[in-house]
Order: sequence, then C-alpha cells, then structure tokens
Amino acid sequence: MTQIERSHTGPRMSQIVKHGETIYLAGQVGTAGASVAQQTQDCLDKIDTLLAEAGSDKSRILQCTIWLSDMADFAAMNAVWDAWVPEGQTPARACGEAKLARPDFLVEMIVVAAA
Repeated sequence: MTQIERSHTGPRMSQIVKHGETIYLAGQVGTAGASVAQQTQDCLDKIDTLLAEAGSDKSRILQCTIWLSDMADFAAMNAVWDAWVPEGQTPARACGEAKLARPDFLVEMIVVAAA
C-alpha cells in the first residue's frame, strides 16, 4: 500500500499531503487586505516554499485551481502568475469566482504537483 505523508497538519487540514509521487497542497491565500497582485505573489511564494519542502518545484505542477473573490481581478492575478510560471511548463489550470473564507482574501490557489 502506498504511504501517505502529511506535513503542517492541524485539526482541520494539512498544508502538504504526499501520496506516492503526487503532492497536494491546501489552498494558499495571501496577506489579507493587500492588493490582488500582492496576494497572488504571496500565494505563489507559499507554493514555492511548500513544494520545495515536499521535494518538488513549480515546474512540476500538474494542476492549479484558482479562486478569485471577483473575476474583475483576473487580469491583475494573471500578470503575476504569467511572470512566475515557467514557460513551456504551464499546468492544467482553472480559475473561477467564489466567496472566500474572509472578505479581505481576494485569491486562493490549490495545487497538485508531481514529486
């Protein structure tokens, strides 16, 4: 049976779950109240850190789901995303609008990556 490893585990969730060669990250948010560009960069910085801890990096992201509190922020979020994601190694991605956990969160990203 394939082992499941969990890191940064709390009563509600783990920030990293690794199953075999697949890494799942919990939804990452940025600094509450900051601009969507800053929150996006914060999310991406956290994703970089968590993937490195799990033995991976952004070039190995398989899928990213992005939630915006307002689709009017799509272009601003994409400007930061496009500067970060490795050319030629873009993951499968979906982006939608959702009410996030707090009104001062503007973006949340959920990542699945290969180890």
